Amino acid sequence: MQGRPIDFRFHEFRLDYEQNKRDVFKAVYSDPFSAGGHMWKIKCYPRGMTSSDSHRNLYVFVQLESQPRLSSVSAIFDVFLMDKDGKPTSTFHRMTGVHLFRKQGWVNSRYLAQADLTEYHVKDGYIRILCGIMVVNDDSSIPVPPSNIVEHLGNLLDIADGADVSFIVGNETFHAHRALLAARSPMSSITLHDIAPATFKLMLRFMYTDTFPGDAELGGCPSEMIRHLLAAADRYALDRLKLFCAQKLWDIVSVETVGATLACAEMYNCSELKIKCIDFFALEKNFRQAVLTDGFVQLVQQFPSIIAELRERPVA
Repeated sequence: MQGRPIDFRFHEFRLDYEQNKRDVFKAVYSDPFSAGGHMWKIKCYPRGMTSSDSHRNLYVFVQLESQPRLSSVSAIFDVFLMDKDGKPTSTFHRMTGVHLFRKQGWVNSRYLAQADLTEYHVKDGYIRILCGIMVVNDDSSIPVPPSNIVEHLGNLLDIADGADVSFIVGNETFHAHRALLAARSPMSSITLHDIAPATFKLMLRFMYTDTFPGDAELGGCPSEMIRHLLAAADRYALDRLKLFCAQKLWDIVSVETVGATLACAEMYNCSELKIKCIDFFALEKNFRQAVLTDGFVQLVQQFPSIIAELRERPVA
């Protein structure tokens, strides 16, 4: 039976090519976006996907986020790069037709050689990627709407009705629910010190919604707020939030920031982020520049044992 369209969406992803062009085989993700009642992401490999990719081509994938009640989703999609004049181009290797996306599945890579990418598409350090998705529904199926529990729990946090515990942080009071907090974190005390109200507010919302705050919520200095969130996540054993913070800090790491990022990983027991930073230092071109930064000097002053660990990883 022929499918029928149920929703169509365009999503634009601004890929920071200048930030990521040196990281071979590194995946960069767009923020999730909604189409047809499902959540999707764009995944890019700016400098190649595998060791056999000798030309370090740009690869682009489209992902269906996991849907617990649905085994697959059918969709028609296309991906375009915008040229330097802001016009969509069809320079990708193209695939058309209805595609079956399974749980957390990546479907259909699109690639473009680096030479063409730089000449025609990189502008002000960014690449604009436009994705159009049309979700189709088999007439024989019974559509199941996506879960809205996150929205409901988030709304519960915004009202005081039913709240049975209060947190006083600085000069602000936050109302919450003991049962939900106990399910999310093993913290046994609600006496809080050394945490700013803005940080606590984001941590509490994550506990209710399991959603990392967006750029607008992180304020004018996102990296600083993410470090504060990492500290809070370590203190209250919120391991998932901790890994979210680690990934966000790693996404923006550079020779100027890697020292401070490694210090943060060491201070808050984030082994995953620490390993990534040490691997970053192991590249000679990174090491030579990073050791000259204030962040590296402060790192050595705070954690002198780090020098021994860096020496165990020969510079490549």
